[in-house]
Amino acid sequence: MSRLILPCKALSRTCLLRLVSSAPVITLFQVEESNMDTPKEIFLKDYKQPDYFFEKIDLKFRLGEEKTIVHSLISAYPRHEGSSSPLVLDGVDLKLISLKVNGEDQNYELQEGDFHVDSRHLILSSPPAGKFTLEIVTEIYPQKNTSLEGLYKSSGNFCTQCEAEGFRKITYYQDRPDIMAKYTCRIEGDKTLYPVLLSNGNLIEQGDLEGNVHYAVWEDPFVKPCYLFALVAGQLKSRDDSFVTRSGRKVLLRIWTPEQDLPKTAHAMYSLKAAMKWDEDVFGLEYDLDLFNIVAVPDFNMGAMENKSLNIFNSKLVLASPETATDADYAAILGVIGHEYFHNWTGNRVTCRDWFQLSLKEGLTVFRDQEFSSDMGSRTVKRIADVSKLRIYQFPQDAGPMAHPVRPHSYIKGAEVVRMYKTLLGSSGFRKGMDLYFKRHDGQAVTCEDFFAAMRDANGADMSNFLLWYSQAGTPSLKVTSSFDSQAKTFTLKFSQNVPATPGQLKKETMFIPVALGLLDSNGSDIPLSSVQHNGKIESLTDGGQPVHTAILRVTQKEEEFIFSDILERPVPSLLRGYSAPVRMDTDLTDSDLYFLLANDSDEFNRWEAGQVLARKLMLTLVSDFQQNKPLKLNPEFLHGIRSILGNSNLDKEFIARAITLPGQGEIMDLMETADPDAVHAVRVFIRKQIASQLREELLNAV
Repeated sequence: MSRLILPCKALSRTCLLRLVSSAPVITLFQVEESNMDTPKEIFLKDYKQPDYFFEKIDLKFRLGEEKTIVHSLISAYPRHEGSSSPLVLDGVDLKLISLKVNGEDQNYELQEGDFHVDSRHLILSSPPAGKFTLEIVTEIYPQKNTSLEGLYKSSGNFCTQCEAEGFRKITYYQDRPDIMAKYTCRIEGDKTLYPVLLSNGNLIEQGDLEGNVHYAVWEDPFVKPCYLFALVAGQLKSRDDSFVTRSGRKVLLRIWTPEQDLPKTAHAMYSLKAAMKWDEDVFGLEYDLDLFNIVAVPDFNMGAMENKSLNIFNSKLVLASPETATDADYAAILGVIGHEYFHNWTGNRVTCRDWFQLSLKEGLTVFRDQEFSSDMGSRTVKRIADVSKLRIYQFPQDAGPMAHPVRPHSYIKGAEVVRMYKTLLGSSGFRKGMDLYFKRHDGQAVTCEDFFAAMRDANGADMSNFLLWYSQAGTPSLKVTSSFDSQAKTFTLKFSQNVPATPGQLKKETMFIPVALGLLDSNGSDIPLSSVQHNGKIESLTDGGQPVHTAILRVTQKEEEFIFSDILERPVPSLLRGYSAPVRMDTDLTDSDLYFLLANDSDEFNRWEAGQVLARKLMLTLVSDFQQNKPLKLNPEFLHGIRSILGNSNLDKEFIARAITLPGQGEIMDLMETADPDAVHAVRVFIRKQIASQLREELLNAV
């Protein structure tokens, strides 16, 4: 088996190479500038599978105060046996020290012109035809790495951030998410300066070396893309705990921080254990290693990162103490700890094929952390918060020059798309789809279409134009009108939808919009629904043969209508319950209908929504009265709606607090042609005082 060793020493941009074969040859070559310094557009349609795959990579780091030496041993093979395509490895800010190529073919020899190095690549023009290994040694400078990508040093600690393209700053590699390999990592460093040496997977070996140096060897038995590689070394202390999985395995849990922050990690540990239990209970997903590490340091630049078994956080997302943290701080820590843990399956075990699929792993995991937080607290309050965020941040972007589809990048709206799967398929159907998704794709890099196919196939569902949610930009508008025929005893809902033009997408197709709705009778009770007439056919709405109080209508056409039979009196429709689709909705509901929903709707989200719509209308009217020096008078129906919420002992107190909170001054001024902050403030104070004085007893009883 022939070998090629290429020791390189940088002389400005010139390297000296020694070819070791039957006769040594010394060659001088110039490292060329890359043509990729200028940003280049990348299109999903141009995606191509890699010509080579990597099966395993063994990494060795020698951490130093001025430089770090990285040794990588990569087991590679061509996608097509006998392929002679070039192997292009990404690499930025690397100093190549040496390179070996060992092929199965004993006659293979790497010649002087068989590779090329520039400022962004190492290219092997003709690698061995079969399986082969690459052994690459590079020199990097973490202390000077101000990009905070790859391996960098800050406040005395070594840390990594490899998503999306940071691994190329550590060693030469195919830095793309569809290259999934098994990793081992050996870290060597000064024992006094870096007593803690962490990487992905299980700790399989550690010990001392000469010169006050120690080492740790980590092994991750599951394949992963290089963006999930992580390394941390420094002076940290840990809070230790354990979790017993449903199969009986004991998992060691550790949260590492600077020593002074350790007392503030108790809630983070509680959140981690709660997330592990929840994922087992809800999705049947068990943690797969013997150890789970979290590192929280103040210098981490990305907020939080889901590296396999070694999550890294900025301290503000992990630390909390009762003396300084608010309820919102505790809730945020619960959510973000859960989010990064849930990535273990939705993002790590199954990852994205390319960065155009980012909304798959992130949208799915955001949905999972939303559901987790909902189950751990108030579901309605969490839903209100998530929808408010969607409207504040996503909808304005959808309506502006930066409008883009859910794919490639939308965390919040991506989660809404996943939620629509669950709305359409139900909890059990969604779980069936998730189970099939993991069965098909564990250990793979996949696409949004793969997730769609798993949901469809597991349930035999017709979801023909649902994928448009991933490709069409903009927020769909949904207009709803209703009519009641007292003689025929039918109630009809007519829907019309429109997706506004956005940059680059002037013509839009109709979307698949799930509309969850209920019909309320004059007593405020939900009318049982068994069937609906749609497109000339009677469609069953029953669940297990029983009528439902909330039906899911599938709006897929530009205009269509749904007719409900055996409706004895004109109902008040509760539309888009739970905010079942991320759309803007315009209805013919009157103020009286909204007050009725505020007082009676069994769907708490729509109760809140009705109250907010009414409060905005009321405040704008009173602002006009204030500006005209008219006396301010509060509509008694509004007070009645608030009273009905305060007096309902079945409602969550956190929801009650949300429901009686008036829209903010900024929100009202946004609706005014000319903002008048003094008038809005005066009106808001007036309404709050009226609520306080006229509903004093109800408020005190609700506490």
